[in-house]
Order: sequence, then C-alpha cells, then structure tokens
Amino acid sequence: MAFRKALKKTAIIGGGAVATVFGLSHLIEYRKTQAQLAHVAAEAELKVPYADELPSRQAQLTALKTTEEFDVLVVGGGATGAGCALDAVTRNLKTALVERSDFSSGTSSRSTKLIHGGVRYLQKAIMQLDYEQYMMVKEALHERANLLEIAPHLSAPLPIMLPVYKWWQLPYYWAGIKMYDLVAGIQCLKSSYVLSKTKALELFPMLKKDKLVGAIVYYDGQHNDARMNLAIAVTAARYGAAIANYTEVVHLLKTKDPQTGKEKVCGARCRDVITGQEFDVKAKCVINATGPFTDSLRKMDNQETSNICQPSAGVHIVMPGYYSPDNMGLLDPATSDGRVIFFLPWEKMTIAGTTDTPTSVTAHPIPGEDDINFILREVRNYLSADVEVRRGDVLAAWSGIRPLVTDPNSKDTQSICRNHIVSTSESGMVTIAGGKWTTYRSMAEETLDAAIKAHGLSAESCKTVGLMLEGAKGWTPTLYIRLVQDYGLEIEVAQHLASTYGAKAFDVAKMAQVTGQRWPIVGKRLVSEFPYIESEVLYAIKEYACTAIDVIARRTRLGFLNVQAADESLPRIVQIMGKELDWSQEKRTAELEAARKFLYQEMGYRSRSEQLTKTSDINLDYQEVVRYKKRFHKFDKESKGFITTVDVQQVLDSINVHIDENALHEILNEVDLNKNGQVEIDEFLQLMCAVKKGQVSDSRLAILMKTAEETLDKRGPVTVDRSGGGV
Repeated sequence: MAFRKALKKTAIIGGGAVATVFGLSHLIEYRKTQAQLAHVAAEAELKVPYADELPSRQAQLTALKTTEEFDVLVVGGGATGAGCALDAVTRNLKTALVERSDFSSGTSSRSTKLIHGGVRYLQKAIMQLDYEQYMMVKEALHERANLLEIAPHLSAPLPIMLPVYKWWQLPYYWAGIKMYDLVAGIQCLKSSYVLSKTKALELFPMLKKDKLVGAIVYYDGQHNDARMNLAIAVTAARYGAAIANYTEVVHLLKTKDPQTGKEKVCGARCRDVITGQEFDVKAKCVINATGPFTDSLRKMDNQETSNICQPSAGVHIVMPGYYSPDNMGLLDPATSDGRVIFFLPWEKMTIAGTTDTPTSVTAHPIPGEDDINFILREVRNYLSADVEVRRGDVLAAWSGIRPLVTDPNSKDTQSICRNHIVSTSESGMVTIAGGKWTTYRSMAEETLDAAIKAHGLSAESCKTVGLMLEGAKGWTPTLYIRLVQDYGLEIEVAQHLASTYGAKAFDVAKMAQVTGQRWPIVGKRLVSEFPYIESEVLYAIKEYACTAIDVIARRTRLGFLNVQAADESLPRIVQIMGKELDWSQEKRTAELEAARKFLYQEMGYRSRSEQLTKTSDINLDYQEVVRYKKRFHKFDKESKGFITTVDVQQVLDSINVHIDENALHEILNEVDLNKNGQVEIDEFLQLMCAVKKGQVSDSRLAILMKTAEETLDKRGPVTVDRSGGGV
C-alpha cells in the first residue's frame, strides 16, 4: 500500500524520475529490497559444482571431447562470450565455450577501463532526438550499477572532471551532466557538482590555469577489464561450464534437418592450439561471440553472407602516475578533431585515450606512432605548461579493435552507435555483434533468449543480475589488512591482491614463498616497483594461463602498465611456469621470445635503439657535445671510442656504487644500437640527443653516468635508483 502511495507522488519524465522526497525514498527502498530478495533467491537455486577447486584446462578439454551434446557452444572468450557462457550455465543449460587465444586477449583487455553509460552518446541522443541512443545509455547505466555490485573488488566509482574554459559552456555542460545523472535515476553513483577555478586546481593541480573558469565533476565506474573478463569466465566454470582457451574452431559441423531438408549448425570441429589435436564439439546451438572476427565465423557458416561489422581501432597510452591525481579523471569533450579523450588514474599509473580510426581486422593490432602523438598533443592542451609531456614518458601503448555494428554506407566510425545486434542465421547459428563492455551482461541475456527461442531449448529464466563474480563473495574494503596480519605481506602487495582476486587473495597468499627477510615475511616481487608477486604466476596457471604473455598481459597487468618492467620480469615468469608445466629449454626460450615480441609489437615497446635511431642526426650544440664527450671519457679512460660493462663497473667501484652484473648488461643493452656488447661515443651522443628531445626519458645509463660524473667531480656519496623507463 505504501508503495502505491509512493508511486502516486512520482512523475516519470523521459526515463528519469522527478519525485517528492517521500515518494522517491519509498520507491528506492522498495526496489532495493526487491532486488536483494531476487538476488538471494537466484543464488539459493544455483548449484556450484566447482566451488572449491577449478577443473584444470586438461579436464575442461576432456569434458569438451567426451560430452555427447551440449545445449550451447559459445565461440569467443571475450566479455560478451564469457557473459553468454555464464548466462547459459546458470539457466541450467549444458554449456561449452572455446576461445582460440586467451580469455580477454582481444578487445576486452584493451579498453579505456571505464564502466559507463556514455556521456557523448547521451549528448547525441538529445541533440539528434535519437531514442535508440537514449535507451542504450539508460541500459548501460543500469548495467554499470550491476557490474559495480557483482565485482566490487575489481571495480569502483571514479570522479571525472570536465574542465571549462568558456563561461557559456558552464551551464551547457552542467545541463548535460545533470541529464546523465537523471537518466541513471536511483542508480546514479554520486551526484555531479560544479567547481570553482580555485577548487578545480586544488583537486587537479596539473590542469592548465589559463582561461579556466571552473569545472564539472561527474561519476562513472572504472574496472580492471581483463581481470573482470576472466572473473566472468571462471565463474561460468565454477557453475559447470566447460571452457577452454587456446581452442580454435576449424569449421562448423552441420546436419540436415529431417523435416525441412535444410542444413543446421550442430557444433564445431575444434583444435587444441597447444597440442594440435582436433576434436568435435556437438551442440544444439552455436553462439558466435567473436567480436571483431564476427564476420569470419558468419562466413564459415555461409560464404554468401554480407559483413555486419566495421572495425575501429582505439589506441591508449600509459604514463607515470604523477600526470594525474590519484582519484580524479579528466575528460576532454572536444579534441582538435572532434573526438573525446579520457585521462584517468589506473593501477597507480595514468591512462590516456582513445582514438577512433577505421582499421582492418587483425589478432595483433599495433599502436601507431601518429595515434600516440595525437594523444600526447591533446594531453598537452589540458595540462599546465609546468608539466612537460614527453614521448619518452609513454610506458606502454596498445590498440584495441572495436567491433562496431555499421551501415555499409557509413563514411566514418565516430558517428556509429555502440549498440549491438542479435541475429540468427538460416542454419541456426546465433550471432551477437557490437555493443559495449559495460552492457556485456544484458547482451548475453538477449542472446540466450534468442538462442532458446530459435532452438526450443528447455531453460530457466536469466539469473545473472546480481550474481556475484569470482572473488566477490567475502570481499570487503579492509580485507587487505587481514592479508598483512595473517601472512606478513607488504601493505601495497596486500592491497593489490585484495583488489585483484577479492576473497581468493588468500589462496594466492598461501602459495607465496618466504622471503627470508624480517619484512615482508612472504611475497617475493617480480619487479621492485610493482606489487605483483611470484605466487601470482602459479595461481595464474590455475586460472588457465598457458603462456608467459597470459601472465604479463591478463593475469597481471604488468605489460599494460610498463613494458620495460614486464620485459625484466619475463625470465623469472618463464622459469616459474617452466618448472610448473614441465617445459623443455627449447619451449622456455620460445616463450621468452614470443612474450618479448608481444611487448615490442602490441604493447608499444619502442626499444631504446628504435627511439635512438630516429635521432641519428645528432642535434646537439657545440657546448653540449663537449660536455657529453667529457662525461663519456670519464668511463672510456683508454680512449677506445666505446665503453663496456667492465669500464662502467670500474668507475662505479671507485665511487662505492654496486650494481648487479645482469642489471648492468641490461642498462648498456638499451643504448647498444648494433648489439655488439659495447656503447660507442656516437650511440651515447644519440642517447643524449633523444633525452634532450624528450623521446627517451629517465634513461638509466644517462642518469648513471651523470651521477657518477658529479660524484667523481665532488668525490661525495651517490645512490643510483632504478628508473621507471619509457618506451
């Protein structure tokens, strides 16, 4: 009765609610109570066959090979594919999923890391009176709230600042952002607000001050995308889905319908990419959730079918954490070419992007130098002149391919709606294409509804709203304290484990080795400046990691945060995996080479030599050349024209500085262009020229030689810290 009275006092306008305080409070309380009861009831009905121990990849492959027939076979292990598998298995359907690479190896791990409705889509919806875009934003905002609830360890609200440099823009942007809050309704994370110029600079001191009149702050969600994707897939496995990465579809299986005489898809011939073994997986329904490769599988079904996807490349870069505040993002609503750029804190670094460029489909997209420089230019436009934005500060860069649903006559991808389509072919294959990361769950629900209808499957209703993902149950914001107290982990490491694995962090901590130090008691880091520890490599194998790339890119995010640090961690990662998986020396070498190729090509690792070769014309004035030659000759005492690790070590010994021999080799190798084990005078001058231009930042050799020279001149103490290193 109280609820009906509340409804009478509530007027619904365009999807948002304008209500009396009394009416809205009752409505919110009622909806929350109903939602909580629904979630409890849904989870109570579900059995979790693998609550304690995940089946191994080999066990999953055995299930795929020996199961007579699945109800659903999902092809694609990205966010949408994993979402479909979780939706299907929790409806009590016998479910299988195959992914030709690793889970989240494609677009799902290369996003802007936002869980959002899309401010710019709402703007287009209003300006163009586009109801479809409006409903897409509304749906995404609902899904945003759900995702923050079901994986609180992997996601959190993030305030994003929109700086305003013209007075007339303040009410314009304020109205748009308030509309965003209104569309979210009771699922609005926090209310947006306006800041004065002084307050805006206090919260974001790196911001350009000139002509700034104020700012507007609104809230969206942020997450660890690859780990979120993995959590969805692993949750599906917990509920009984047979899932396997590195398992590709060779061709579709078909049978003739006895009633109509038409061919129907009844499964797929699959191949284990690791062993090369082929086998059939029979299924009543095959779901195509292959993202940018949607049309490839559709043409495998029917060569005559026309393309429905137009791929678009989005490049992101990662810069040091000092480029942005710890808990405040930035939105550039109108770049020089009309795109939108986000500038966000993420994993204690700063992520900037994205671009939006038509591209061809590839499994290994490479970030272009033009796109990287475009993002850097836009970042410079919004940051204070005191902050020198350098190319050398780019620690990692990547390109992700968005599978946009498009009209074949469309001229560009920027005006394309990120909405999705679900279609069923004549042979019965169900395709889900397009969409956004945020709406993966509702897309999966719609896809399964279509599959059930098309194939007459006996299934229960969707149960994924409010269904907690891997690690979410038992997680609390203070869980990391127990990790510190119970296991003797460093605080930073404990916080990282809690926010990455949730309640499963205790399983990772149990596998950690004793350090032999007073503190921390357990938890050896893979690299000193990041909180990733060695036991995570062992746990990654339990999470179906098969390669070193899986570990640096998707189980940990080291490859996305700092490619140089990732490169340095690889020998130890390969050593741990090799021992656990019984790799031969040949296999270990191949893994190391493949991972370094991945970092170099796909993660923007422009090696020192490549950066230096761009400055082969040494652009230094006479005084600089004299100064740097003098510095070089302090190490090249015999005037050989080159220096080796022996020369550097002798100088360091004379000033009581000790560096590990392997580290010293790495430092010189960064500058050794011709890889002959020595650094010539010309290579050193090219290095200093690149440093001057900002193409190389914080070069370890440059810093080491400078500090050593100063110490030799002053004969005082010196310490050499490891540099962060750019790419």
